[in-house]
Amino acid sequence: MKLVIATGIYPPDIGGPATYSSLLAKEFPKRGFDVKIVTYGPAGISRKIPKGLRHLIYFLVCLFKALNSDIVFAQNQLSAGLPAMLVAKVTGCKFVIRIAGDSVWEWVVQKCGVKEGIDDFQGKKYGALIELRRKIQRFVVRGADAIITPSIYFKKVVSGWVRNPDKIYVIYNGIDLDKPRNLGAKEKKDKVIFSAGRLAPWKGFDVLVELMNDLPDWQLIIIGDGPEKDKLKKIIDQLNLGARVELIGSMPRERLLKYLNKAKVFVLNTSFESFSFQIVEAMNAGVPVVTTNIGNLPEIIDNGREGILVEPNNKKQIIEAVKKIEGDDYFRKTIINNAQKKAQRFSLDNMLDNLEKLLKSLYVTK
Repeated sequence: MKLVIATGIYPPDIGGPATYSSLLAKEFPKRGFDVKIVTYGPAGISRKIPKGLRHLIYFLVCLFKALNSDIVFAQNQLSAGLPAMLVAKVTGCKFVIRIAGDSVWEWVVQKCGVKEGIDDFQGKKYGALIELRRKIQRFVVRGADAIITPSIYFKKVVSGWVRNPDKIYVIYNGIDLDKPRNLGAKEKKDKVIFSAGRLAPWKGFDVLVELMNDLPDWQLIIIGDGPEKDKLKKIIDQLNLGARVELIGSMPRERLLKYLNKAKVFVLNTSFESFSFQIVEAMNAGVPVVTTNIGNLPEIIDNGREGILVEPNNKKQIIEAVKKIEGDDYFRKTIINNAQKKAQRFSLDNMLDNLEKLLKSLYVTK
């Protein structure tokens, strides 16, 4: 089967679609797939090219790679999804789209100052430009032969965009998990809080930096890049936290895991998440997780069993969770053990098996 993966980001870019696409590019050829990648950025079409022209070039590159292919598999709705859908219609390929976020909501939060969360955003009307983007997004999604979401939570969101929810399939993301380490009772770690992800407004890294004033004995390491980078640097400078807060850019997974393994706690203070690769990585690595009770995160972590769930941006709850993990040795060991077992549900093999089954069912009907 010949598969074209159309994505907006790809390593060395950091983020869920980049990780997901690179895993497929590595693993699917072992299962008999011929995989081709179309992307923006360092690995593809330069983002320095003006918009419009950049998207036209993307369409043409995707079209060339889709000739004599079977399936075009898009990783977002707009920058990759729209040209990928048009290419699929022109070439007669099946069109599959994986939806892990609301592209329009992400855009208005970053560009238009909209404060509503993703759930509230779904039921409200906005200005003409926002509504136009929303119509384009739904046009792309409705044109898909199959829609993949990484959680039950986000299937519910996407069900409101389409006429036929039966073509939405939940396939949890998979990670190439290393064998869980057997953590010794005497193992000591520095007081390091680790966090990673795209530096976007809804990720709440600003609040995470600010609360470090209330944890004077701790260090914070943040891995990632994105539009909030300059803002975070200013907060660090204003609060004189340069000696205790490290803002590190994107890096390969192998290097990221080295930082993670040195941390005492992993914290992700996000206001939206359809699936978090970083949380599963931390669970598998034996690093206790503190994250928010939103999106699909309660599907990954049962509060108090595999980690601690808090309200987004609630500094008091985050600080209390970190201190509980530090001070309660039995609790810490218990959630580490439970989390390592739970992480195996999100193995790469499980994801690939389910995805391969779906794509082959579409291939048969081509």
